[in-house]
Amino acid sequence: MLARMVDNIGFHGQALELRAQRQEALASNIANADTPGYQARDFDFGAALRNATGTGVMPGATLALADPRHLTAAGAGAGPRLGYRMPEQPSLDGNTVDLDRERANFADNSVRYEATLRFIDNGVRTMLSAIRGD
Repeated sequence: MLARMVDNIGFHGQALELRAQRQEALASNIANADTPGYQARDFDFGAALRNATGTGVMPGATLALADPRHLTAAGAGAGPRLGYRMPEQPSLDGNTVDLDRERANFADNSVRYEATLRFIDNGVRTMLSAIRGD
């Protein structure tokens, strides 16, 4: 029983780490919204979590690639592989950041990060209760 709780906390720990990395990528996109030529970056959280937990990768990516070399930027084992987001509406300066989309993704990721923290907290509390015999 305890091993299952520890595995559950480990899973949420990996999810939390990936959420933090995605938050950094989204924050970078928002910070560079006015930078000419900046290419918005993101990664498929579900695929990254499946990779991190060893449960396989779902075929097909949700990010469109303009060049097959885009996903080689983050070396093997260096965390999730960032892809370039294809813009829905091209801009004159070459910037692909859609500020509304980035803000929505940032807020969604923040809420999910907080939920993951709560899952970890509840798991730890449950373990402590089981150890104490409460």
